[in-house]
Amino acid sequence: MNINVISLFPEIIESSLKGLTGKAFTKNHAQLNLIKLKEFSTNTYGSVDDTPYGGGEGMLIGIEPLEKSLNSIEKKGHVVNLSPQGKLFNQNKAIEFASLKNITLICGRYEGIDQRFIDNYVDEELSIGDYILSGGEIAASVVIDSILRNIPGVIGNEDSVAKDSHSSGRLKGHSYTKPSDFNGLKVPEILLSGDHKKIEEWKIANSLWVTKQKRPDLFKQIQLSEKEVILLRDYENQLKQNEQ
Repeated sequence: MNINVISLFPEIIESSLKGLTGKAFTKNHAQLNLIKLKEFSTNTYGSVDDTPYGGGEGMLIGIEPLEKSLNSIEKKGHVVNLSPQGKLFNQNKAIEFASLKNITLICGRYEGIDQRFIDNYVDEELSIGDYILSGGEIAASVVIDSILRNIPGVIGNEDSVAKDSHSSGRLKGHSYTKPSDFNGLKVPEILLSGDHKKIEEWKIANSLWVTKQKRPDLFKQIQLSEKEVILLRDYENQLKQNEQ
């Protein structure tokens, strides 16, 4: 996969993609092409922004440097503008993007970018949340990291990706590690039983319960099987018994 990023500060993105997902580039699972927008300035000052017509706050990135930087990319693929006005980015979109051969992310700054560029060159606008960042670089890093996790071979244990929160429309359940008893705080006995069938059933029920408690909006969208309904009911009944 080839990931292009147009940005005023590409070093922010480069420095954030380290560790496990960063190895995707060194192992050639993906290629990262960072394009510095300032190199496509059309004036002697090296600036790429200007005041908005009609007045308003702040500065806007102009269409000319954006167009020149985009045209410098040989394989643009799907062009995405990262903007608080875009649709919310989610796991399904990350999986969709991971199947693409080429994608280009546009990182805005200041008060945004000229609408003419969006209208004529952008395929999709995305937001990583209902809040404002100083620029699109952090959002781009989030999107890239999420994409890379879904490219086969990037994460050693692919079952880990499949069972991540949101991968199956539900949240990941509770996890525990050694020691099994820490100052009286004990790991659920079923996880120590060695009974793989019961452990798997517990994990299913626990995941559903966590989703129901933390994200009832997601839980309402899950089409539970008859077995899952029974497992969740039994899990909740057991919790009630433990509280008595």
